[in-house]
Amino acid sequence: MNSFEGKVAVITGAGSGIGRALALNLAERGAHLALSDIDPDGLDETVRQAKAFGANVKSDRLDVVEREAVLAYADAVAAHFGQVDQVYNNAGIAYNGNVSDSEFKDIERVIDVDFWGVVNGTKAFLPHLIASGDGHLINISSVFGLIAVPGQSAYNAAKFAVRGFTESLRQEMLVGKQPVKVTCVHPGGVKTNVARNATVAAGEDAQVLADFYEKYLLGHSPEMAARTIVDGVVKGRARIVIGAEAKAADLLARLTGSGYQRIVASAASRFFPWAK
Repeated sequence: MNSFEGKVAVITGAGSGIGRALALNLAERGAHLALSDIDPDGLDETVRQAKAFGANVKSDRLDVVEREAVLAYADAVAAHFGQVDQVYNNAGIAYNGNVSDSEFKDIERVIDVDFWGVVNGTKAFLPHLIASGDGHLINISSVFGLIAVPGQSAYNAAKFAVRGFTESLRQEMLVGKQPVKVTCVHPGGVKTNVARNATVAAGEDAQVLADFYEKYLLGHSPEMAARTIVDGVVKGRARIVIGAEAKAADLLARLTGSGYQRIVASAASRFFPWAK
Protein backbone atom coordinates (compact mmCIF):
# COMPACT_ATOMS: atom_id res chain seq x y z
CA MET A 1 0.00 0.00 0.00
CA ASN A 2 1.96 2.99 -1.29
CA SER A 3 -0.64 5.70 -0.83
CA PHE A 4 -2.78 6.61 2.17
CA GLU A 5 -4.86 9.15 0.25
CA GLY A 6 -8.52 8.36 0.80
CA LYS A 7 -7.81 5.25 2.85
CA VAL A 8 -9.82 4.72 6.04
CA ALA A 9 -7.54 4.19 9.05
CA VAL A 10 -8.81 3.16 12.48
CA ILE A 11 -6.63 4.06 15.48
CA THR A 12 -7.41 3.10 19.08
CA GLY A 13 -5.69 4.92 21.92
CA ALA A 14 -5.56 8.01 19.69
CA GLY A 15 -5.80 10.53 22.54
CA SER A 16 -2.05 10.81 23.10
CA GLY A 17 1.37 9.34 22.43
CA ILE A 18 1.89 7.02 19.48
CA GLY A 19 -1.83 6.97 18.71
CA ARG A 20 -1.98 10.74 18.30
CA ALA A 21 1.26 10.80 16.30
CA LEU A 22 -0.10 8.12 13.98
CA ALA A 23 -3.32 10.07 13.51
CA LEU A 24 -1.47 13.25 12.55
CA ASN A 25 0.98 11.42 10.29
CA LEU A 26 -1.87 9.74 8.41
CA ALA A 27 -3.96 12.92 8.36
CA GLU A 28 -1.11 14.71 6.62
CA ARG A 29 -1.02 11.89 4.07
CA GLY A 30 -4.71 12.32 3.25
CA ALA A 31 -6.23 9.38 5.13
CA HIS A 32 -9.75 9.38 6.57
CA LEU A 33 -9.55 8.68 10.29
CA ALA A 34 -11.66 6.77 12.80
CA LEU A 35 -10.14 7.77 16.13
CA SER A 36 -11.03 6.46 19.56
CA ASP A 37 -9.78 6.68 23.12
CA ILE A 38 -11.07 6.26 26.64
CA ASP A 39 -9.92 9.83 27.41
CA PRO A 40 -12.34 12.25 25.70
CA ASP A 41 -10.24 15.36 26.35
CA GLY A 42 -7.09 13.89 24.82
CA LEU A 43 -9.13 12.55 21.92
CA ASP A 44 -10.68 15.96 21.25
CA GLU A 45 -7.22 17.50 21.03
CA THR A 46 -6.06 14.86 18.56
CA VAL A 47 -9.15 15.46 16.46
CA ARG A 48 -8.54 19.20 16.49
CA GLN A 49 -4.98 18.75 15.27
CA ALA A 50 -5.95 16.16 12.65
CA LYS A 51 -8.65 18.40 11.24
CA ALA A 52 -6.08 21.16 10.90
CA PHE A 53 -4.57 18.96 8.17
CA GLY A 54 -7.97 18.76 6.53
CA ALA A 55 -8.65 15.19 7.63
CA ASN A 56 -12.11 13.65 7.59
CA VAL A 57 -12.43 12.38 11.17
CA LYS A 58 -14.91 10.19 13.03
CA SER A 59 -14.29 10.43 16.77
CA ASP A 60 -15.64 8.14 19.49
CA ARG A 61 -14.95 7.42 23.14
CA LEU A 62 -14.20 3.70 23.31
CA ASP A 63 -13.03 1.26 25.97
CA VAL A 64 -11.36 -1.56 24.06
CA VAL A 65 -12.12 -3.95 26.91
CA GLU A 66 -15.87 -3.68 26.23
CA ARG A 67 -16.22 -6.30 23.50
CA GLU A 68 -19.80 -5.58 22.45
CA ALA A 69 -18.99 -1.89 22.20
CA VAL A 70 -15.96 -2.63 20.01
CA LEU A 71 -18.02 -4.88 17.73
CA ALA A 72 -20.67 -2.19 17.37
CA TYR A 73 -17.98 0.43 16.81
CA ALA A 74 -16.46 -1.53 13.92
CA ASP A 75 -19.80 -1.76 12.17
CA ALA A 76 -20.43 1.94 12.79
CA VAL A 77 -17.06 2.92 11.31
CA ALA A 78 -17.67 0.76 8.23
CA ALA A 79 -21.14 2.22 7.78
CA HIS A 80 -19.86 5.79 8.21
CA PHE A 81 -16.99 5.58 5.72
CA GLY A 82 -18.21 2.74 3.53
CA GLN A 83 -15.02 0.74 4.06
CA VAL A 84 -12.12 0.08 6.45
CA ASP A 85 -8.60 -0.19 5.04
CA GLN A 86 -6.26 -0.11 8.04
CA VAL A 87 -6.63 -0.80 11.75
CA TYR A 88 -4.01 0.22 14.31
CA ASN A 89 -4.74 -1.56 17.62
CA ASN A 90 -2.70 0.82 19.75
CA ALA A 91 -4.57 1.32 23.04
CA GLY A 92 -2.69 0.06 26.10
CA ILE A 93 -1.76 0.55 29.74
CA ALA A 94 1.29 -0.24 31.89
CA TYR A 95 1.73 -1.84 35.29
CA ASN A 96 4.78 -2.62 37.41
CA GLY A 97 4.94 -5.28 40.11
CA ASN A 98 6.50 -8.61 40.96
CA VAL A 99 4.25 -11.65 40.62
CA SER A 100 4.35 -12.26 44.36
CA ASP A 101 3.26 -8.68 45.11
CA SER A 102 0.60 -8.33 42.41
CA GLU A 103 -3.10 -8.86 42.95
CA PHE A 104 -5.03 -10.98 40.48
CA LYS A 105 -7.08 -7.94 39.53
CA ASP A 106 -3.94 -5.98 38.61
CA ILE A 107 -2.74 -8.69 36.25
CA GLU A 108 -6.22 -9.18 34.80
CA ARG A 109 -6.55 -5.46 34.04
CA VAL A 110 -3.34 -5.41 32.00
CA ILE A 111 -4.31 -8.57 30.10
CA ASP A 112 -7.81 -7.20 29.48
CA VAL A 113 -6.59 -3.94 27.95
CA ASP A 114 -3.29 -4.85 26.34
CA PHE A 115 -4.20 -8.29 24.99
CA TRP A 116 -7.97 -8.66 24.86
CA GLY A 117 -8.27 -5.09 23.59
CA VAL A 118 -6.16 -6.14 20.60
CA VAL A 119 -8.17 -9.33 20.13
CA ASN A 120 -11.44 -7.41 20.31
CA GLY A 121 -10.27 -4.86 17.76
CA THR A 122 -8.90 -7.56 15.47
CA LYS A 123 -12.00 -9.74 15.55
CA ALA A 124 -14.33 -6.78 15.12
CA PHE A 125 -12.56 -5.23 12.15
CA LEU A 126 -11.11 -8.27 10.36
CA PRO A 127 -14.23 -8.95 8.23
CA HIS A 128 -14.20 -5.32 7.11
CA LEU A 129 -10.49 -5.46 6.28
CA ILE A 130 -11.04 -8.57 4.20
CA ALA A 131 -13.99 -6.94 2.45
CA SER A 132 -11.82 -3.94 1.53
CA GLY A 133 -9.74 -6.15 -0.76
CA ASP A 134 -6.52 -4.51 0.43
CA GLY A 135 -6.60 -4.38 4.23
CA HIS A 136 -3.82 -3.97 6.74
CA LEU A 137 -3.96 -4.82 10.45
CA ILE A 138 -1.29 -3.33 12.70
CA ASN A 139 -1.11 -4.56 16.31
CA ILE A 140 1.11 -2.78 18.81
CA SER A 141 3.18 -5.08 21.02
CA SER A 142 6.37 -3.81 22.71
CA VAL A 143 10.06 -4.43 23.17
CA PHE A 144 8.67 -6.35 26.16
CA GLY A 145 7.03 -8.65 23.63
CA LEU A 146 10.56 -9.59 22.52
CA ILE A 147 12.25 -10.01 25.91
CA ALA A 148 10.96 -10.27 29.46
CA VAL A 149 12.17 -8.17 32.39
CA PRO A 150 11.59 -8.47 36.14
CA GLY A 151 8.67 -6.48 37.50
CA GLN A 152 6.83 -6.54 34.17
CA SER A 153 5.34 -10.04 34.23
CA ALA A 154 1.77 -8.92 33.50
CA TYR A 155 2.82 -6.49 30.78
CA ASN A 156 5.24 -9.04 29.31
CA ALA A 157 2.49 -11.66 29.27
CA ALA A 158 0.13 -9.34 27.41
CA LYS A 159 2.68 -8.13 24.88
CA PHE A 160 4.09 -11.61 24.19
CA ALA A 161 0.49 -12.71 23.68
CA VAL A 162 -0.11 -9.89 21.20
CA ARG A 163 2.97 -11.01 19.30
CA GLY A 164 1.92 -14.65 19.14
CA PHE A 165 -1.67 -13.79 18.24
CA THR A 166 -0.58 -11.41 15.48
CA GLU A 167 2.07 -13.66 13.97
CA SER A 168 -0.37 -16.57 13.89
CA LEU A 169 -3.04 -14.42 12.28
CA ARG A 170 -0.60 -13.26 9.60
CA GLN A 171 0.06 -16.88 8.70
CA GLU A 172 -3.67 -17.60 8.57
CA MET A 173 -4.15 -14.72 6.13
CA LEU A 174 -1.32 -16.11 3.96
CA VAL A 175 -2.65 -19.67 4.07
CA GLY A 176 -6.17 -18.50 3.29
CA LYS A 177 -4.94 -16.13 0.57
CA GLN A 178 -6.89 -13.33 2.21
CA PRO A 179 -6.22 -9.73 1.06
CA VAL A 180 -5.04 -8.54 4.49
CA LYS A 181 -1.47 -7.75 5.51
CA VAL A 182 -0.70 -8.19 9.22
CA THR A 183 2.04 -6.39 11.13
CA CYS A 184 3.26 -6.62 14.72
CA VAL A 185 4.98 -3.51 16.13
CA HIS A 186 7.57 -3.59 18.92
CA PRO A 187 8.35 -0.05 20.15
CA GLY A 188 11.28 0.54 22.46
CA GLY A 189 11.41 3.55 24.76
CA VAL A 190 8.89 6.05 23.41
CA LYS A 191 8.00 9.19 25.37
CA THR A 192 4.28 8.72 25.98
CA ASN A 193 1.96 9.02 28.97
CA VAL A 194 1.90 5.25 29.47
CA ALA A 195 4.76 5.18 32.01
CA ARG A 196 3.48 8.28 33.82
CA ASN A 197 0.01 6.75 34.11
CA ALA A 198 1.19 3.24 35.02
CA THR A 199 -0.17 1.58 38.12
CA VAL A 200 2.09 -0.32 40.51
CA ALA A 201 1.90 -3.08 43.09
CA ALA A 202 1.36 -2.19 46.73
CA GLY A 203 4.55 -0.90 48.35
CA GLU A 204 6.04 0.46 45.12
CA ASP A 205 6.41 4.16 44.31
CA ALA A 206 4.71 5.07 41.04
CA GLN A 207 6.53 8.40 40.89
CA VAL A 208 9.95 6.76 41.18
CA LEU A 209 9.01 4.32 38.43
CA ALA A 210 7.79 7.06 36.09
CA ASP A 211 10.84 9.25 36.74
CA PHE A 212 13.22 6.36 36.06
CA TYR A 213 11.54 5.45 32.80
CA GLU A 214 11.42 9.03 31.57
CA LYS A 215 15.04 9.75 32.51
CA TYR A 216 16.71 6.56 31.30
CA LEU A 217 14.48 4.51 29.03
CA LEU A 218 12.17 6.74 27.00
CA GLY A 219 14.42 8.24 24.37
CA HIS A 220 12.21 8.37 21.27
CA SER A 221 9.45 10.76 20.30
CA PRO A 222 5.97 9.49 19.38
CA GLU A 223 6.45 11.18 16.01
CA MET A 224 9.55 9.09 15.32
CA ALA A 225 7.63 5.95 16.29
CA ALA A 226 4.73 6.89 14.03
CA ARG A 227 7.03 7.54 11.07
CA THR A 228 8.70 4.17 11.58
CA ILE A 229 5.35 2.39 11.77
CA VAL A 230 3.94 4.10 8.69
CA ASP A 231 7.13 3.39 6.72
CA GLY A 232 6.84 -0.26 7.73
CA VAL A 233 3.18 -0.35 6.68
CA VAL A 234 4.12 1.06 3.26
CA LYS A 235 6.69 -1.73 2.89
CA GLY A 236 4.29 -4.41 4.16
CA ARG A 237 6.61 -5.52 6.93
CA ALA A 238 5.53 -8.38 9.17
CA ARG A 239 7.48 -6.97 12.13
CA ILE A 240 8.43 -3.39 12.96
CA VAL A 241 10.99 -2.87 15.73
CA ILE A 242 11.38 0.73 16.87
CA GLY A 243 14.60 2.05 18.39
CA ALA A 244 18.15 0.81 18.71
CA GLU A 245 17.49 -0.55 22.20
CA ALA A 246 14.57 -2.65 20.95
CA LYS A 247 16.66 -3.97 18.06
CA ALA A 248 19.46 -4.79 20.51
CA ALA A 249 17.03 -6.62 22.81
CA ASP A 250 15.69 -8.60 19.86
CA LEU A 251 19.22 -9.53 18.80
CA LEU A 252 20.18 -10.48 22.35
CA ALA A 253 17.25 -12.89 22.61
CA ARG A 254 18.02 -14.36 19.20
CA LEU A 255 21.72 -14.90 19.98
CA THR A 256 21.48 -16.17 23.55
CA GLY A 257 18.12 -17.90 23.69
CA SER A 258 17.06 -18.20 27.32
CA GLY A 259 20.51 -16.97 28.34
CA TYR A 260 19.34 -13.38 27.98
CA GLN A 261 17.30 -13.82 31.17
CA ARG A 262 20.39 -13.99 33.41
CA ILE A 263 21.91 -11.00 31.60
CA VAL A 264 18.78 -8.91 32.04
CA ALA A 265 18.27 -10.04 35.63
CA SER A 266 21.84 -9.01 36.50
CA ALA A 267 21.41 -5.61 34.87
CA ALA A 268 18.02 -5.08 36.49
CA SER A 269 19.35 -5.83 39.97
CA ARG A 270 21.91 -3.06 39.49
CA PHE A 271 19.89 -0.40 37.71
CA PHE A 272 16.13 -0.91 38.15
CA PRO A 273 14.97 0.93 41.31
CA TRP A 274 12.17 -1.59 41.91
CA ALA A 275 14.53 -4.59 41.62
CA LYS A 276 16.99 -3.57 44.32
